[in-house]
Amino acid sequence: MRLDKYICRCTELTRSEAKKLLKQGLVTVNGSVEKDPSAQAYEESDVRIDGDKLYFAKAKYIMLHKPVDCICSNIDELYPSVLHFVDVDRAFDLHIAGRLDADTTGLVLITDDGQWSHRITSPKKQCAKRYRVQTSKPIAESAIERFAHGVQLQNEKHLTKPAVLEIIGEKEALLTITEGKYHQVKRMFAAIGNRVVGLHREQVGDIALDAELAPGQWRYLTEQEIASI
Repeated sequence: MRLDKYICRCTELTRSEAKKLLKQGLVTVNGSVEKDPSAQAYEESDVRIDGDKLYFAKAKYIMLHKPVDCICSNIDELYPSVLHFVDVDRAFDLHIAGRLDADTTGLVLITDDGQWSHRITSPKKQCAKRYRVQTSKPIAESAIERFAHGVQLQNEKHLTKPAVLEIIGEKEALLTITEGKYHQVKRMFAAIGNRVVGLHREQVGDIALDAELAPGQWRYLTEQEIASI
């Protein structure tokens, strides 16, 4: 990773403070002074500030049970950020791998590992996300085939990618998609003449929301869960 980011990961310094130390020539990498913030540093690198060795902090991988009326953002807006629930140092330096609307509940994955996050959010990776959906009207059996074929969303040029719909009640279903278009689940049901009145994300890839987590609670992912992405 970038040297300035490495320094921030290992200390309480901000990015601007790290760059200032680099400019002053106080940082060495494997015994040599390094002033370039974009120089690469690795977990095994010997990075020192004014002779004091830094110890690389391992990346964080967190699952959160998101409640309603909070947003998946690093900045508080109309609603507060979900990061207020995460009791770790510098929580607002973490980023959220796949966002949910303020009125949507369920599994949110939070990390500071950019490559891992990219494997969840990149359209090319087609990471599956499963949602429990409640609707205002009964769900027609024909929706299963329509979603499997792809539906036309308003203001979109192409059909959605094939999705798996399992109807589990008159107005309730499980929907698995591999995309992350804006308001996609709500727009898919709108395209077949129905309206989503409740939405809860249960799973991302092979990572399922821990049933023991109440809304607003979180835990670190297991090594197996991390490796599954």
